[in-house]
Amino acid sequence: MVKKTGKSFQDFFHNETSGGIILLFFTFLALLWANSPIAHTYDKLWHTYAGFQIGSFALSKSLLHWVNDGLMAIFFFVVGLEIKREIVTGELSSPKKAMLPIAAAIGGMIVPAVIYLSLNKGGVGQSGWGIPMATDIAFAIGILALLGNRVPLSVKIFLTALAIVDDLGAVLVIAAFYTKEIATPALGMAALFFIIMLILSVRDVRLSGPYIVLGILLWFAMLKSGVHATIAGVLTAITIPATPAVSQEQFKKMRRDIMQRLESGMRESAGDESGEEVQGVFRQVEYASKKFISPLQRLEHLLHPYVSFFIMPVFALANAGVNLKGVSIETLSRPVSTGIILGLVFGKQIGVTLFAWLAVKTGLAGLSDDMKWKHIYGASWLAGIGFTMSLFIASLAFGDGELIMISKIGILGASFISAIIGLLVLYFWGGKK
Repeated sequence: MVKKTGKSFQDFFHNETSGGIILLFFTFLALLWANSPIAHTYDKLWHTYAGFQIGSFALSKSLLHWVNDGLMAIFFFVVGLEIKREIVTGELSSPKKAMLPIAAAIGGMIVPAVIYLSLNKGGVGQSGWGIPMATDIAFAIGILALLGNRVPLSVKIFLTALAIVDDLGAVLVIAAFYTKEIATPALGMAALFFIIMLILSVRDVRLSGPYIVLGILLWFAMLKSGVHATIAGVLTAITIPATPAVSQEQFKKMRRDIMQRLESGMRESAGDESGEEVQGVFRQVEYASKKFISPLQRLEHLLHPYVSFFIMPVFALANAGVNLKGVSIETLSRPVSTGIILGLVFGKQIGVTLFAWLAVKTGLAGLSDDMKWKHIYGASWLAGIGFTMSLFIASLAFGDGELIMISKIGILGASFISAIIGLLVLYFWGGKK
């Protein structure tokens, strides 16, 4: 399993690792800014309105909303691409391989939500039950990367697959439970755009342009419908073709033909690489490569760096700025913050480990040869790093006001505790030997 997925996963892992480090930097920058003598400029910046008008159509939102509704739609689009890739060709492509991270992710969502609701049911913070369900893939992988080769690659793959399934769960929760009012005409238009994209996908239209244009129109329709606009990103990703235009055998034949033509062309042009025949071969190489790379792979490869190194850091800068002045034991003991902290710190490790154990004991899943239960337990701590998705769900649940600040304190505190303990557990106890 590891050999089959090694190269593509290593590229993904290192991208997430670097993104996690940058995300951590911008989180600290937001906290410093929000607690500095110029803290007032932080709120002033993110509540500055910007927009545009085309004829009678006008759209104006604060910069914070443009980040959370606009940039995060691209983030969710890439998340959707990752989910589809894993289902089609990756760790979720077969039931046996998929069941371990799926079971662990389900447990890691259910138990934290139950813990939170046990403290907040019927209270003002009840709507925040989705906050401790989330796992931040960039932060979790970034922390895991600090351990280097002390943990097997299979553990990194397990945690990544778990976080991707967790993201899918968060998307479903946002769509089902954090939609307040539905505007039927706009939702109907969104459905129409989605259906057109599905038809393009079924007809195997592989040009990115039509999907991008329709995806933007879908985003506008979702924005007006009342369903959170970021869901448009996931829906668009679902329609992107995930398989190459040619099979591996066809590609090998094309490659042999190209090499024969190249050798012939080089002889005719006496080694002149600018010769017309040689240039034609190079264009054929480019054409063959494009045929062998699916539109999904191409878009994911193109957008992932922008998400990791721009969108997520900007999101952290816009959302992690919590003024810690006046924070006390009383603040941390509020049901909202307590529910988040207990849900992420204890609920995640209990849910992930317990449900993974049940999946293995019932025969639904199995552990790879180099992965032990100590690795699962250490990874369950890192799954308690909620951050990006938790902050996002908190903004949907509470909007502006006191509860959003309390929830952010709980998220940051719980994520910090989970990261430190997870790192220590895997460092001292989770080595390969």
